Amino acid sequence: MTPENYSMLLDLYEFTMANGILKKGYKDKICYFDMFFRRVPDDGGFAIMAGTEQLVDYLDNLHFDKEDIDYLRTLNLFCEEFLQYLSTFKFCCDVWAVKEGTPIFPHEPIVTVRGPAVQAFIVETMLLLTINHQSLIATKANRIVRAAAGRPVMEFGARRAHGVSAAIYGARAAIIGGCKGTSCLLAAQKFNAVPMGTMAHSWVQLFDSEYEAFKTYAETYPENCMLLVDTYNVLKSGLPNAIKVFDEVLKPKGIRPAGIRIDSGDVAYLTDRCRKILDKAGYGDCKICISNSLDEYLIRDMLVQGAQIDSFGVGERLITASSEAVFGGVYKLAAVEDENGRIIPKIKISENTAKITLPGFKEIYRLYDNQTGKAMADVITLHGEKVQAPYELFDPEHTWKRKIAEDFTAVPLKRQIIKAGKVIAERPSLSEIAFYCKTGIESLWDEVKRFEKPHTYFVDLSKDLWNLRDKLLKGEKYEND
Repeated sequence: MTPENYSMLLDLYEFTMANGILKKGYKDKICYFDMFFRRVPDDGGFAIMAGTEQLVDYLDNLHFDKEDIDYLRTLNLFCEEFLQYLSTFKFCCDVWAVKEGTPIFPHEPIVTVRGPAVQAFIVETMLLLTINHQSLIATKANRIVRAAAGRPVMEFGARRAHGVSAAIYGARAAIIGGCKGTSCLLAAQKFNAVPMGTMAHSWVQLFDSEYEAFKTYAETYPENCMLLVDTYNVLKSGLPNAIKVFDEVLKPKGIRPAGIRIDSGDVAYLTDRCRKILDKAGYGDCKICISNSLDEYLIRDMLVQGAQIDSFGVGERLITASSEAVFGGVYKLAAVEDENGRIIPKIKISENTAKITLPGFKEIYRLYDNQTGKAMADVITLHGEKVQAPYELFDPEHTWKRKIAEDFTAVPLKRQIIKAGKVIAERPSLSEIAFYCKTGIESLWDEVKRFEKPHTYFVDLSKDLWNLRDKLLKGEKYEND
């Protein structure tokens, strides 16, 4: 399937700046841009990297059609030289990114683009859109999955998503975050994911009786019979009719029911009563699935209250990440190359200290304790620096807080995915990415995974990077050694 061309999905200022750069003669000036984020959604302890595969597809297909050029000409903003450049455009940048499914933390350069200024400018919007959206949904999905404490979570949100792409790629991100499958059939087909679903209340209402509705469904799908029991009354009607159908339709065939689903009411009370009734009827293996505007806090509270739940279908609050509107990733210039190929660091300074950027071409290392296998800290370094034991870690803001790390393995987090415009990234399956995400989260201490006031994971700067930033903040001239 040929990827859709999103080359014109950018903000106008990217083109006006690119046009001005070209007219100035800076078209081929090499720049380094970093994408990073400043705060974890929901004040959590970590976020999850997602969306890289779609970013690669976009960059690999980046071109401008004749109708694009014709439209841009009508705006009377761009010189003909710039329009001609776009008409023969070929992406030739280098791109590095953190692997999808990796736990990530604020201020880390999770994507780096190196290339001609014009090209590095015009990819900003789509890069941010892709990584911001999927990282937000993957992060939210994982919070919900962790709240479910090992019980399967199904992504049920397509009809509540903010548009077609949000439904499809939101489902993909949810599976990276740990969901077992999706109700969105197109997403399941596109990403080879597990399609999941039961029935709607309309199915039950369509028939003359609830019993007839259940009986017809069981006869049609005997091997996967999960009945929605809350259309009228769970305990007085829905569950008794479900058990009657299990007895009359499934039991004679030697088939066990998949389960029942409850979509409303006092879930803690209803599931407890349903569990007792199902067990007494001989259906102790019949699962109870819950849906209806769930999030991590509701799920956690219901389980604390003793709700007898085996799985969850989560929709609107997952697919829209309703508690946090945006991921907040930004794309900032970090360095340029001079005519001799030397890297000249750049920094953005602000009275808001959180908005001060990290200069230079950088790498990220994750330090794993060799005794426990747990992640100890991340270190952001300048490109080419090595992190070897013993290594002094220090808080970049409170520099007197220091620790010597001795027995660890340092693993680089960023990998090159595009070289001179050519895709070199591996293309793992969605299930492989989800498994990688699961193992990455297992390497974090439980204290980092708390929902409220999680332990702050250490993201430190190397001594050389800290000194470089300090020098630039003081307005001192940069000298490339």
